[in-house]
Amino acid sequence: MSASQKLEFETAHFLHGLFGNDLANLKTLEQRLEVSATTRDGWLKFDGEAPAVEDACAVMRQLEESQREGTEITRELFLFALDGVRSEAPEKAGIQAVHAARLTVSSGKPPVVPKTQGQLEYLQAMDAYDVVFGVGPAGTGKTYLAMAKALSMLKQGLVERVILTRPAVEAGEALGFLPGDLKEKIFPYLRPLYDALYDMLKPEEVERLIEKGAIEIAPLAYMRGRTLSKACVILDEAQNTTCEQMFMFLTRTGMGSKCIVTGDASQVDLKPNVRSGLQEAVANLEGIETIAIHFFKDRDVIRHSVVQQIIDAYRKHRESESSGGAKAKS
Repeated sequence: MSASQKLEFETAHFLHGLFGNDLANLKTLEQRLEVSATTRDGWLKFDGEAPAVEDACAVMRQLEESQREGTEITRELFLFALDGVRSEAPEKAGIQAVHAARLTVSSGKPPVVPKTQGQLEYLQAMDAYDVVFGVGPAGTGKTYLAMAKALSMLKQGLVERVILTRPAVEAGEALGFLPGDLKEKIFPYLRPLYDALYDMLKPEEVERLIEKGAIEIAPLAYMRGRTLSKACVILDEAQNTTCEQMFMFLTRTGMGSKCIVTGDASQVDLKPNVRSGLQEAVANLEGIETIAIHFFKDRDVIRHSVVQQIIDAYRKHRESESSGGAKAKS
């Protein structure tokens, strides 16, 4: 059944702020909810099927409440509210949940906030579970949010140190051919972790925390034989661990620690006959009540829009190849 609903605001300036002063946001809402939006002066009218019109109004009401509390509506916040009304979750999370989930990691840097429904659920899983897997495509914020959570816990005194690790697996370039000593050879594999640290903290903060041992960045091989207590431990690029390495890592967790594993099953750089430890872990641990496994979706990609298009194209191609191979075997 078709419906029409009109929302009125005190000024056109206030209304325009609700969609970030960018009509492209309003156009996105029209396309996703399949409604027609008309705006003049200080009013906005939606036309379409009754449930879609109600969803569109719900988006604007959330944004209105947030803006009246002094929050600037960015495109990310607008899209979050839009994604929320069509969320498959039993309870739709509002923008207030975003504010509650924001992480302060440095007084000199802006807080880190989730930008999609999937990111919010990921952060909420980190609050509720001591072992969390974040699995999904590139650009979904898996590692960045895990690191922000770890640094926030360190700042609050909930852990005594943050340990960041990833496997030193080549993606087309052999480790032995890189110049320098062992430390210099390993550094390129750990560089993304350093980049994220310097993005969240002031350079002097990073250096001070590393020097005092509050932050440790090391290859996965260095974890063997250790018991990691009172720490937030992050394993990045987990799809490049072997099954043995993953089991070794997961059994390092000590008392008072949180373990976060991130990876993208579509970017495995292991040899063809070596099974990914991430794939085995997800298969074996999914369903255990004390462990959270969060799967990001393509809509959680927050890099340039072309990244999501690339991911979609590759996925479709690989699915086509896989189905073609299955038919050939049969």
